[in-house]
Amino acid sequence: MTASPFPSESARASAGLPPPNKGGLLEKPPEPEELAEIGFRAIERGAPRGWGAAAAICAVFLALGTAATTRLLLEGLGLWGLNQPVMWGWAIVNFVWWIGIGHAGTFISAILRLMRQPWRTSIHRTAETATLLAVLCAAAFPLIHLGRAWFAWWLAPVHNANALWPQFRSPLMWDVFAIGTYFTVSLLFWHLGLLPDLAMLRDRTRSRRRRRIYGLLALGWRGTMDQWRHYEKTVLILAGLATALVISVHSIVSLDFAASQLPGWHSTIFPPYFVAGAIFSGCAMTLTILIPIRRWCGLEKAITLRHIDALCKATLAMGLMVAYAYLVEIIAVPLGADAYERSAFWRRVAGPCAPQFLAMIFCNALAPQLFWFRAVRRNPTWAWIVAVLINVGMWLERWGIVVGALGSGFLPADWGGHRATWIDALTFLGSLGFFGLGILLFVRFLPAIGISETAAVTAEEHDERVPAPDRKARRRAEPASDQAPPPPEQAAGAWAGRFSSEAEALEALRRLEQEGRRPELICPYPPKPPREERFGRTPIGWWAMAGAAAGAALGFALVWYANAYDYPLLVGGKPMFHWAPALPIAFELAILLGAFGAAAGFVHHAGLGRSAAGAPLLPQPDRWILLAAPEEADSEELIKRRLRELGAEATARISAG
Repeated sequence: MTASPFPSESARASAGLPPPNKGGLLEKPPEPEELAEIGFRAIERGAPRGWGAAAAICAVFLALGTAATTRLLLEGLGLWGLNQPVMWGWAIVNFVWWIGIGHAGTFISAILRLMRQPWRTSIHRTAETATLLAVLCAAAFPLIHLGRAWFAWWLAPVHNANALWPQFRSPLMWDVFAIGTYFTVSLLFWHLGLLPDLAMLRDRTRSRRRRRIYGLLALGWRGTMDQWRHYEKTVLILAGLATALVISVHSIVSLDFAASQLPGWHSTIFPPYFVAGAIFSGCAMTLTILIPIRRWCGLEKAITLRHIDALCKATLAMGLMVAYAYLVEIIAVPLGADAYERSAFWRRVAGPCAPQFLAMIFCNALAPQLFWFRAVRRNPTWAWIVAVLINVGMWLERWGIVVGALGSGFLPADWGGHRATWIDALTFLGSLGFFGLGILLFVRFLPAIGISETAAVTAEEHDERVPAPDRKARRRAEPASDQAPPPPEQAAGAWAGRFSSEAEALEALRRLEQEGRRPELICPYPPKPPREERFGRTPIGWWAMAGAAAGAALGFALVWYANAYDYPLLVGGKPMFHWAPALPIAFELAILLGAFGAAAGFVHHAGLGRSAAGAPLLPQPDRWILLAAPEEADSEELIKRRLRELGAEATARISAG
């Protein structure tokens, strides 16, 4: 057990340092080694108690849903209870509901990262995983709703068997690109955030098979300062791209409804209303799964009541936006001049849909008001109950939008209802089983918290970060360079020194650089201060910009070629090509190729996949490792003694490849 890098309060006082930050999110911040033990407990010590029973229940739900879906595809969509005029039933309700839940991960990871909110570090991993699983659940329902899901590839932008292109002027086609881009960028963002923790698992595990799997997923991550420099820039770019997706994806989903003329759907408030509702339901689902995981996996020291309190506040803020939209509808529609809208509204409020409407108001507008009280936000049981009510209420809201509006058309002769069947219930239950089983597998084989990011926040709360130097003086002494210096050769004869704190490691690095050496520092998290003055700026942004420009051009060219040149089809008097319906496709492809460009640039410039064999890198949250190769006039004993003089706790020789 290494000594703690965090000084005690008495030592801080004697050294003239300020007391630890009492306002941080971790009431008693764990030491880095303890943090790793907490995060990797379920992976290294086995599944928590009851994990097998919970996984079996979810697997049964998934099996029932799979059986119901199989019968549905063999016999037809009539088993779903669809009718005329309600041709969209539970399938589209579940689709919109799951897509909304998937927005929490992007909100917590991307938007809060851009806002530099430290409380996201302990909870974003779970939210991102929920995003990926929710998007997969959402995508399944439109595919099943096609009736012949094996022809789903016709939605791809390629010639199908009938030599037809997809109709890019349809909002339904925009969904395909929006959801595909959202899932792909979220997967890149999730995997990129896992790299440092996967490297820790690679070096900690004793299983050869697991070491090979984790090593493959870690892409050769070593945690050098140069890798962290590119990593920070890439994560920031992906966060910006994902933030744009949060707004665009559910706005495009809302256009499936708003672009029609049906009363109850034809509304300009739908895009912002859908985005707010999506983040609202996503935050509620994060609370729903995070609170049990916190207790089940023993993460109370990493995910504290302050994290739950902050997430409840975010849920409350988004809930107020949703409640405001309800209030606008309740006041504006009855006073409006559209008789059809008024008729559809009253059928929803006081007609056949009244029970669902009242339950929705209670769950989405009234129950979240309990989060105004600190005692409720700090009580995990009450917070979980309110979060579950919100999830139920948001499903009822989607039911009212889809089923309620379809059953309240222009003519009374077209009014109708929807009676769900047991096939509807089982397909929805199957999606819940898939989601729950995915979460259980995630907490069993991957860290539920971001170890490296949480360690960095813990260090900041202990005021362990090194104060920034005088950058002007540094620039005068060491001119800026546009090119990063080549890393030292990791050959036999090089030595590694292990340091227990960032301050000691950075000071040793500075002294070795002053002596004319080229050391390399292995960091558990991005070191401060930034070293852009010496390393130069990273070119990742140019990679992302080139990819985004290529994606936008490809989108416009694809729409023009498909619908204006190769298969010109007149639809509703619309022009063969116009920039407006091509914009969503071009935007989504710009985001997608921009993310791919940033990821490719990161892999190239960070040198992933090229790690030294046998090097004692061990990127653990309490170890800073300085690599130094002896110069021509030095002996190995001299460099070893020099590392010891600079404060290294232990030294080791790097073995030959």
